[in-house]
Amino acid sequence: MSRAILVTGASKGIGLATARRLAAEGWAVIGLARTRPDDFPGDFVTADLSDAAATQAIAARLAARGDVLGLVSNAGVARSESFGTVDPADFAALLDINLRPTLQLAQALLPAMQAAGYGRIVTVTSLVTRGWPFRTSYAAAKAALESLTRTIAVEQARSGITANAVAPGPTETALFRANNPVGSDGEARYLAQIPMGRLGRQDEVAAAIAFLASQAAGFITGQTLFVDGGASLGR
Repeated sequence: MSRAILVTGASKGIGLATARRLAAEGWAVIGLARTRPDDFPGDFVTADLSDAAATQAIAARLAARGDVLGLVSNAGVARSESFGTVDPADFAALLDINLRPTLQLAQALLPAMQAAGYGRIVTVTSLVTRGWPFRTSYAAAKAALESLTRTIAVEQARSGITANAVAPGPTETALFRANNPVGSDGEARYLAQIPMGRLGRQDEVAAAIAFLASQAAGFITGQTLFVDGGASLGR
């Protein structure tokens, strides 16, 4: 039986780069996002993960395949905000979209992984969990996602299932560049925090995710791998 892996947020950026990397390494890739990219290396499901009922229906459909033995939970929503201005309802909504889809999808896919005695779950979190200004809700959500990942790892360690997180630092995606053009003050602020003095590349983050999803990483579980040019050091 072939091994399929689901990648959320797979239409662009790190998600699309990861899907391409995983396909090149032999996985049958299933992408999930609101819009399908022009050139995707596998099957694609169009969905809005903010809709809990729709997400549950998709999760059940994918679980019924029986061959989805990997999950890369990459989709997420960030917001710039100062702590003093955070609205509790907005805070709860951001936690929901950054956490609930991982819970629903991982729960649905777990039985097939357990039956196969093999599974790979990789969540994409963020450097902001180490302390970063103007990211109150997003940092809280990603920290909770890392905790969720560790719980899965501990509970499923004897089932051949690993669960790890990859925490990128500032990465040169189209979205980053839209908000921080080359030469802008925003770019300079980010670069000042990175010992390597440059932004990460999408393929560098994808390589870390693909490694943790590989058979070679079978003795690594419950870990958070920072892909950040050293920016997490000392935080």
